[in-house]
Amino acid sequence: MSQESAIESFKKFQQSWIEQLQHNLNHLRSAQHHYRNSVTGSEVLLREAVERVMEHCREYHRAKCATTEKDVIGVMAAPWSSALERSLHWVGGWRPTTLFHLVYTESSILFESRIVDILRGFRTGDLSDLSPSQFRVKFVKGRTVSELQCETVKEENAITEELSEWQDDASELVMGTTSDVDQRIRRLAEIVHRADDLRLQTITGVVELLGPLQQAEFIIAAVELRAGVSGWGTSHDRRRTSDI
Repeated sequence: MSQESAIESFKKFQQSWIEQLQHNLNHLRSAQHHYRNSVTGSEVLLREAVERVMEHCREYHRAKCATTEKDVIGVMAAPWSSALERSLHWVGGWRPTTLFHLVYTESSILFESRIVDILRGFRTGDLSDLSPSQFRVKFVKGRTVSELQCETVKEENAITEELSEWQDDASELVMGTTSDVDQRIRRLAEIVHRADDLRLQTITGVVELLGPLQQAEFIIAAVELRAGVSGWGTSHDRRRTSDI
């Protein structure tokens, strides 16, 4: 398979993947609704719906990993993304620490909107039950969201430094003064793999730290954020093209 066909194949995969993601999200919303209404067996259905989305994320990770092996430069260029999305990219994709900002923001918004009920002692099991300060002290499965965030920031910084070192040496590729082009490209692929692994590890880690309803709310918010950025970016590209 040529490099061009590898990228084209991934573009097609991504289109179908996004369509299936929306289908899985609708299923998750339905399971969330049943859970909120205490329907018998709803917790099992909700957990299954969450796992379906997570497996879908793992499928994307595997497909991107295979494409990166074939054409890492094409993956870094991300021709399937809008200009806005590419401007926000970090090592070929979204920055993992964005997820923590999303968790804290969603938690704060819900906490403020339901503060009266919370002060009365009512608990819904959603993200409003955990304020940002509670996230820092709540231990689940041996660690806190804050600890996971610190680990992610540390790994992000290490990957950023590694990419910076690769870019510092890139002038030799452009000038043709190096004979180990394949080795340099391979090193870049390893950096992208490391970044993609961190993305998957981070979203998996966050989900594991939350309760069933919180997991659903977090996933829905993350997908909606992605869709919003993609939609706005695509619209902006179309307007820019029409103005030329």
